[in-house]
Amino acid sequence: MHDVAARAGVSHQTVSRVLNDFPGIRPETRERVIEAIRDLGYRRNMAARALATGRSEVIGVIMPEVPHFGPTSTLYAIEHAAKRAGFKPLITTASWDADSMGEALDFLLGRSVDALVVMAQHPDVLDAVDAITDVPILFVLTGNSHGDRSVAVDQVRGTRLVLDHLYELGHRRFQHVTGLTGLTEAGLRRDTFVSFLDEHGLDHLPILEGDWSADAGYRAGLQVADGVTALFCANDPMAMGAIHALEERGLDVPGDVSVAGFDDVPEAAYTHPGLTTVHQDFTEVGLRAVALLLAQINHEPVGPVEPVEPWLIVRDSTGPAPA
Repeated sequence: MHDVAARAGVSHQTVSRVLNDFPGIRPETRERVIEAIRDLGYRRNMAARALATGRSEVIGVIMPEVPHFGPTSTLYAIEHAAKRAGFKPLITTASWDADSMGEALDFLLGRSVDALVVMAQHPDVLDAVDAITDVPILFVLTGNSHGDRSVAVDQVRGTRLVLDHLYELGHRRFQHVTGLTGLTEAGLRRDTFVSFLDEHGLDHLPILEGDWSADAGYRAGLQVADGVTALFCANDPMAMGAIHALEERGLDVPGDVSVAGFDDVPEAAYTHPGLTTVHQDFTEVGLRAVALLLAQINHEPVGPVEPVEPWLIVRDSTGPAPA
């Protein structure tokens, strides 16, 4: 910093004010400092800055080892929101077991992050992180468990939107392809599906196990029971795979079987037929998560954390039940 100051003909305090974007610096002075920084290839020592300010200006993020559309989309939103606030994300991955989570936490906390975002799709992740009190922690993609410390899309609401849509179209023979067993959001969609059948007095047909992949959806589509007119898949890739299998079986979508997914991945609008699905606003999840963490970092009051509302996207893969 002193070298930059000498090159620009200013004090090192002025260089510091330029680096921290303080107001009141004359434009020509700011330009001289920036030019000196560029010429000298100056990089701020963030470790030294953290010691001086008591902040690293880094938000740690723990992601699943196998990223899917939701976690990846949420991560992008977290990164952009953090950068706009002057923070940088430091990202690592972990599986659901305690050892893997412990290693991820040690890695991030050992680098003095100011806060943590944990993509806690599995209940064991919540248990592993719950004891951490050193820094503010926020969970995302939890299905709204740990509601006071979690930002999540309302899974029950999203599932009911799509099931109500199918019921209003006259469908009474439903089947479900689940997400990956053990994941909180997959469990909520499955439980809501079962409750919906009970509430409407509908038959319980075998639930088809999936794993989020189009291949799992294809295999499930081959097993859809005779007479089923509505297939609810727990995500869009599985719905796409199921449509392919149903058409191979000689069934028309939606003439014989209506198929709906969940997430609204970009490809959903361009399948044939276009996929009816539930839109999850992962960008909003990431933005809210960073806003809440910044409030905690700055010791500001944080009100109730409301779930993010999903909405239904109706396309051509669903239609009236066959007569």
